[in-house]
Amino acid sequence: MKRTANLLCLLLASVLTATAQQPYVSKVWVADNGDGTYKNPIIYADYSDPDVCRAGDDYYMTASSFNCSPGLPILHSKDMVNWTIVNYALPKQKPYEVFDLPQHGNGVWAPSIRYHRGEFYIYYGDPDYGIYMLKAEDPRGEWSEPVLVKEGKGLIDPCPLWDEDGQAYLVHAFAGSRASMKSVLAVTRMTPDGTKALGEDRLVFDGHEGNTTIEGPKFHKYNGYYYIFAPAGGVKPGWQLVLRSKNVFGPYEHRKVLAQGGTPVNGPHQGAWVQTPGGEDWFYHFQDVYEYGRIVHLQPMKWANGWPVMGVDPDGDGCGEPVLTWKKPNVGGAYPVMTPQESDEFDGLELGLQWQWHGNYKPTWAYFAGDKGYMRLFSAVQPEEKPCGNLMDSPNLLLQKFPAREFSAVTKVNFRPAGNIEGERAGLLVMGLDYALLSLEQTPEGIVISQNECLKADRRGKEQVNASQKLKNGEVWLKVTVRDGGKCRFAYSTDGRKFTDLGNEFKAREGKWIGAKVGVFCNRPVVSSDGGWLDVDYFRIEK
Repeated sequence: MKRTANLLCLLLASVLTATAQQPYVSKVWVADNGDGTYKNPIIYADYSDPDVCRAGDDYYMTASSFNCSPGLPILHSKDMVNWTIVNYALPKQKPYEVFDLPQHGNGVWAPSIRYHRGEFYIYYGDPDYGIYMLKAEDPRGEWSEPVLVKEGKGLIDPCPLWDEDGQAYLVHAFAGSRASMKSVLAVTRMTPDGTKALGEDRLVFDGHEGNTTIEGPKFHKYNGYYYIFAPAGGVKPGWQLVLRSKNVFGPYEHRKVLAQGGTPVNGPHQGAWVQTPGGEDWFYHFQDVYEYGRIVHLQPMKWANGWPVMGVDPDGDGCGEPVLTWKKPNVGGAYPVMTPQESDEFDGLELGLQWQWHGNYKPTWAYFAGDKGYMRLFSAVQPEEKPCGNLMDSPNLLLQKFPAREFSAVTKVNFRPAGNIEGERAGLLVMGLDYALLSLEQTPEGIVISQNECLKADRRGKEQVNASQKLKNGEVWLKVTVRDGGKCRFAYSTDGRKFTDLGNEFKAREGKWIGAKVGVFCNRPVVSSDGGWLDVDYFRIEK
């Protein structure tokens, strides 16, 4: 009997392992058309300032994560179109005492990822502290602690280059808000191991006349030229610029190589040039779509007279415009359709990689029940120096990116407040500079569900209750449906079948340099020896 039970356990474990290894496919956005073509964006989610590198037959992407934790997401692809999240390079941000609380718009800006001599390197700028580097032999494994390569305020968007002679260089931009200077690019020498900048910067390009707000540079060497790929003109109205020189410190000539043209893709710029093993050239970039954040596009690229041309160039002037559909890259094989993870059944001992916290994670925030199939969020106390009633500065918000232009998020929860803490609450949240939620709150009359919204949350706006209803208990299904333009409708159910709309339509709004997010939370307004919790059975993204 015991042997049979053990065999059944092994069989079940193998089935669960096989299931866990199946690629995730979104129900709301898939870029692979299944016929050898793809559509843009390849990722309809906020992977701002994407950079990509190739290592053999594998492609790895990272992106800005600002104050969200963990930071520096690592995505993997075999065919450049189908991506999955495999890791984060930065579990917590330093200085810890700073990033333990949300630092909206601060933190990780415009990283670059490179594969050099068997190791992966990520460089990122923190506009308040300087340029950091971290590395790993396996991007899916543990990354090194960040090393401060160059200290200074306003140093952003770094990218390394290792030359054929072993010399190392770093290009970066400047944040005008901290450096009192922008629209210029600088190059500096580094130690060959890439851990320390040497000497002073040298300005190599001035974009003030015709290419203002040049930033996000990516460094390459190709056919004897040093190339700097850099966006200019601003995030939404801008374009992609390429500089080239025979000397690493210039002078650099420049050319506009990608612009919106007659397409709906505004500001196509800032990203990665990647070459396949077969020699095809491709360019990743983002498009800013307001409340949805900065979504990722892939453009075909070719070289003409020593300059790259991205997308298609119908008038032959050397400046391309984005494609909306195209033939997939020829990578020498066919690979399964997959997308970045979204839904989570909470059947394991760790969070799915789609989730990020609003500040550095604390292990007392969440408990994972494993085979019992739920996650428990313990209520956390609002920061003492922040007023209650506004979630903008709550670090324990568990959120993920909007995954498509239209979708629904449904979660089954059981709110179990401490009972003696009036105002303890939990629920489903759409977060941005404005936010809205379905709140389950402990009141003198018991648990009350309400639909609340907070406008101008970043300016200390106050929540208002649009509608409320008393519940028999805290077991309830919560739902938000997002439609074109970020229009959100909230609903709840007590049986999981029939949903009742509650409150007003809410227009989602982006966060500070990030898109709107959706997720769950559990907070209490006072310091106490213990509190209640929210059990989350599942969180599903649906049409």
